[in-house]
Amino acid sequence: MKPLRAVRAMGRLAHAVAHALAGLFTIVFVFPRLSVDARWLRVQAWATRMLNIMGITLRVEGSPPVQGPVLLVANHISWLDILVMHAARHCRFVSKSDIARWPLIGRLATGAGTLYIERASRRDALRVVHRMAEGLRDGDIVAVFPEGTTGDGTKVLPFHANLIQSAISADAPVQPVALKFVDAASGLQSFAPRYIDDDTLAASLWRTLTASAIVAVVRFGEAQHADGRDRRAWAEDLRAEVVRLHTR
Repeated sequence: MKPLRAVRAMGRLAHAVAHALAGLFTIVFVFPRLSVDARWLRVQAWATRMLNIMGITLRVEGSPPVQGPVLLVANHISWLDILVMHAARHCRFVSKSDIARWPLIGRLATGAGTLYIERASRRDALRVVHRMAEGLRDGDIVAVFPEGTTGDGTKVLPFHANLIQSAISADAPVQPVALKFVDAASGLQSFAPRYIDDDTLAASLWRTLTASAIVAVVRFGEAQHADGRDRRAWAEDLRAEVVRLHTR
């Protein structure tokens, strides 16, 4: 690694930590005085700024939802996916409960309205589906990664259907979203942000900070209703649409 690139990465890291701490300050001291809509606008602006600090350019294709209720379903590549989607359109994420216990990141995620799920517990999945349905009925934009884990970004893994039930219960539309990270210079896929297998968060973060300029591409498809499909059939159709968007 070139020394200049490492120095630049250290500068970005310091700036990112400072921005994260500023976000925590906002959640603790400013959010209590803001309306819900004002909070979500702050989250979107904060996420956009964090991407800029890390040297990542956001490119949004298609039409993000103007308002809820809508359930967003996307492929999952990296811990960066949540930042990218927040920057494209604020939404309430469903994430594994471990994140709530991560230092600083957990507090930021909770402040951004994240719903947590114990993935190993069927009972907890039912609880979260109920909470998601409530949020959708209240007009929320909720986002999930139905693959249930991260992939390397070259293909979309099978979708789990459990959380799709929330949209059926709330009679809400689902909008497919495809995520991709590409090298800004070549246009080829960038593997720097990946977070799979034995990757650690620290290693993925450092690869991202030291990589050449990255573009995060977010492609929004058309929202669709269940139209009589059960959750499994709908999950398969949604995955097919995410695959189409991903390979377009």
